Amino acid sequence: MDRHATLTAQLSHTLDRADFPTLGTLYRGKVRDNYTRGDTIVMITSDRLSAFDRVLTTVPFKGELLSRLAVFWFEKTRDVMQNHILDVPDPSVQVVRKLRTLPIEVVVRGRLTGSLWRDVQAGKGAQAYGITLDPSMKKDQAFETPILTPSTKEAVGTHDEPISPAGLIARGACTQAQWDFISERALALFARGQEWARSRGLILVDTKYEFGTDAQGKLWLIDEIHTPDSSRYWLLEGSDERFKKGEEQRNLDKEFVRQWLISERGWKGDGPAPEIPGEVRVQLAEKYCALFEQVTGQEAPLEAGSVHGRIERALRAAGML
Repeated sequence: MDRHATLTAQLSHTLDRADFPTLGTLYRGKVRDNYTRGDTIVMITSDRLSAFDRVLTTVPFKGELLSRLAVFWFEKTRDVMQNHILDVPDPSVQVVRKLRTLPIEVVVRGRLTGSLWRDVQAGKGAQAYGITLDPSMKKDQAFETPILTPSTKEAVGTHDEPISPAGLIARGACTQAQWDFISERALALFARGQEWARSRGLILVDTKYEFGTDAQGKLWLIDEIHTPDSSRYWLLEGSDERFKKGEEQRNLDKEFVRQWLISERGWKGDGPAPEIPGEVRVQLAEKYCALFEQVTGQEAPLEAGSVHGRIERALRAAGML
């Protein structure tokens, strides 16, 4: 069975939710189902797809590929920032430290694109972040140095809001010392990611990081890192030429479905969410596979079948059920 056929076959087996109540207390996020017991969390990455802060559908093998890629990057950046991973009993499952999550998404941007460019077009610029952009900048242009555009982290179904560092501190989301540390680490993580991506023929355009604190106040990198859900990736080859011609960049990330929703359905997150056809879901899965393989140099290990059943077998083998 070729890849397209495997992805299409998996449409009927995607993991919409992970139901394992004996694992602990459940918190269901946009993509991950987190079970807390004691000082650990069993974090199961579902195949759910979110865009514009709304959960829309599922994508074949998305959870497995995201989790595998996050683990890859957590290992590759462990010397830059300590992270929450303790164990990986299944490709879609991570056992992590229970930490207090800072209610912040730290977004690092290397280019003027995506939601920030849409804000510029709407006349908002980057004022919400306490930043003034050069008005002569064009879409997809690189910043001289990466910029930080944090947002609040809201409950599922609620839009995260852009905010300045001063605003975060004023509302008690973090202290000045915490912001100084996480902003410096975020830029260092992004630099590591950009360096590796370029060596693999990719551009890491932008990304978001999340952080948590332990009982001693130590900060840890949490959630995910440099996945196609949390990051924007472009193909390096021909990127400069496309920019000079004003052409769209070739992407390997979730931006594909955002642009499809905008151009094909005229939807940007408000009102009823449109249905996403199976073929579009498969096309996005193909991009996730391609990114996984280009970043890691490994073939995406795809095996059609029940994701929930596979996870259950792995958790039983690990003595967790």
